[in-house]
Amino acid sequence: MALNFRFAIVSDLHIALPHTIWDHPSRFHLVEVSIPAFESALEHLTQLNLDFLLLPGDLTQHGEPDNHNWLQKRLAQLPFPVYVVPGNHDVPVLMADQQSIAFADFPHYYHKFGYQDPQQPYYTSQILPGVRLIGLNSNSFNDQGQQVGRLDSRQLRWIEDVLAAASDELVLVMIHHNVVEHLPNQSRHPMANRYMLENAGELLQLLRQYGVNLVFTGHLHVQDVACSEGVYDITTGSLVSYPHPYRVLEYHQDNHGKRWLQILSHRVESVPDFPDLQQSSRQWMGDRSFPFLIKLLTVPPLSLPMDEAKELAPSLRDFWATIADGDALLDYPQFPYRVRRYIQKYGAIATGGTPTLIDNNSTILLEQR
Repeated sequence: MALNFRFAIVSDLHIALPHTIWDHPSRFHLVEVSIPAFESALEHLTQLNLDFLLLPGDLTQHGEPDNHNWLQKRLAQLPFPVYVVPGNHDVPVLMADQQSIAFADFPHYYHKFGYQDPQQPYYTSQILPGVRLIGLNSNSFNDQGQQVGRLDSRQLRWIEDVLAAASDELVLVMIHHNVVEHLPNQSRHPMANRYMLENAGELLQLLRQYGVNLVFTGHLHVQDVACSEGVYDITTGSLVSYPHPYRVLEYHQDNHGKRWLQILSHRVESVPDFPDLQQSSRQWMGDRSFPFLIKLLTVPPLSLPMDEAKELAPSLRDFWATIADGDALLDYPQFPYRVRRYIQKYGAIATGGTPTLIDNNSTILLEQR
């Protein structure tokens, strides 16, 4: 059966109304542009005859009721269906406090955008004939009340039940935390592991068992496409962080079962207070990068002495911006060999050593059904 549809992804909006904005000297993202950047993306997307829009979490700056209210009202005005899942910033606390909504409140705000059952923080919906979306909640709280990226056992059982009943449908999965590694040794790196789903292996096993190929994530604020044994994790950078990207995707399946996904990426180039957003945002990120770089160089696996880290860090000023851009090619020939080789691993290099530029614009051939 032929199947063709077009959709978009806008991730990590971090919507922040002016009175909710608070500063942190080391934040890489510009929440100051959240609303005009989103409006710029929507102006483009509403011209494209989309079938639906996916928002894979971190919809708000820090779970503020005013920001959730603003967003759900804005989404209701769009000419196409929208589906959301919560990010860690949307439900940072189990019980409501002076700043943030309670974890259990999230589905009530977004009952028009996937959550038909407000008592459950995950959902499934047939979004087109023959196409099913599973929207997952990857935010859990441990016994100490700390937020962790994990699927509880109840949700995993529910996922298996949904997948078993959807054998004749194309299944798309949306979740905030990454399920396939996008960075070297991401699941075990002391700085990067918090962006991974703690029990990603359990979810991947289910997805492979039921032939699910496409997962859409956010959280990491980079443009990257990663694959693990047939499961593609397409993570989209943040709309409030360089390079302020969003994606338009087209899925095609012909009558012979051949399937492919075309990915095109776009960027917000300008907003009223930042007429050259790309350049000023990259500069903003570079200006705030030094503490991040010192930590990256001094923690395992490099574990460099502080003096050496301070010497190398200035040369890496644009390191994270280059990764966030997608399709990064990184080489610092002046660095010590071990450091140079480690930094190269963050680039878009395939196992064979050749560049593989698939993070922004590419066509993915999927297994035949």
